[in-house]
Amino acid sequence: MPRSLLVLLLAMALLSSCRDEQAGPRQRPRPAPSATGGAAPEGTVQGTWAGGAIRYLGTRVERGTGAVRLTHRFQATQQLPAGWQIFVHLVDPRTGQMLANADHALATPMERWPVGEVVQDVHVVEVPAGAGDLRVLLGFWHDDQRLPIDTAAAQDGTQRMLGPIIRAPSAVPEVHVRKTATPPRIDGALDDAAWSAAAPLTLVDSLDGSKPALRTTARLLWDDAALYVAFDCEDPDVWGTFRNRDDPLYTQDVVEIFIDADADGKTYNEIEVSPHNVVFDAYFPARRQGMDLSWDSGLTSAVKVQGTIDDSSDKDQGWTVEMRIPFDHLASVPHLPPRPGDRWRFNLYRLDLPDRKNAQGQALSPLFIGDFHALDRFAWLIFDGP
Repeated sequence: MPRSLLVLLLAMALLSSCRDEQAGPRQRPRPAPSATGGAAPEGTVQGTWAGGAIRYLGTRVERGTGAVRLTHRFQATQQLPAGWQIFVHLVDPRTGQMLANADHALATPMERWPVGEVVQDVHVVEVPAGAGDLRVLLGFWHDDQRLPIDTAAAQDGTQRMLGPIIRAPSAVPEVHVRKTATPPRIDGALDDAAWSAAAPLTLVDSLDGSKPALRTTARLLWDDAALYVAFDCEDPDVWGTFRNRDDPLYTQDVVEIFIDADADGKTYNEIEVSPHNVVFDAYFPARRQGMDLSWDSGLTSAVKVQGTIDDSSDKDQGWTVEMRIPFDHLASVPHLPPRPGDRWRFNLYRLDLPDRKNAQGQALSPLFIGDFHALDRFAWLIFDGP
């Protein structure tokens, strides 16, 4: 495949996945680090050019496989001259070595920026193979000149504004799942002896891998017939309005498992359970394509709520979920039953809306983009013996 076409496809994948939020929280703006290394609050002025004529309001970062999507935010305080273009350099934050040059024409020429309004510049940059952390440096140029930055602390000494550091995605987890001779009862209680033999898995922020405000742990087991999944969700306000199978549970509080049994990065299943024990299940023949809601997972599930569901006037403790997923209902299962040593791809998710409006996503394997269908970030599920 020609290199130019590969870059185009990477760019299209990033742009499309971040627009379609079918199952995942919307990407949160990520403020650039300040000159002292801390994170500046979102929307604050992080540097200025030309005596305050242009304010830098930060860069949003969405890193995918092989490419990164950058959204820079600027604000003009006066009418600006024509002829200036933007440059964006990705450098090694330790050595300063240039790793990618992303100079490009502004989508909206500088002289047409409305005074006082926020202007965004969005572009996708190919990331060199094997690159670790990256520092974004940016500014404006005309002929052989760079627009001067007003403070030394906001730049690198060569009139390049200090943008965010883009962290390299961590390796995806490998989860060994123990085979059980006595499967748990599916009653939502999580008090079966079988679960004590399953290692707890802690979910993290789906966008950056940080510790979330609310705890979520999960456990997995298997026998010859099914995969067993348990979630334990800390939640002061347990709620949900959906009551029908395959309602859009992914827009409210929900737990989810995605399973790519043959690890081909194409065919996979999505299964969700709400606090009201409403189920959503779907089959996908390719990433985000051909969603088939007629597929029946054969799921057995149960939920226990520690508190008063749908009542925001009191404080709940949380909710627990148990699932039994029959192997013979899943797509593209290599062996029925699985054999010890078989390796599948999967991910576990939780969506929580603490204000019943804005979603906060958690994942076993963080995604670094706002898309739960990021198959390349799925963890490995390894079937162990008893």
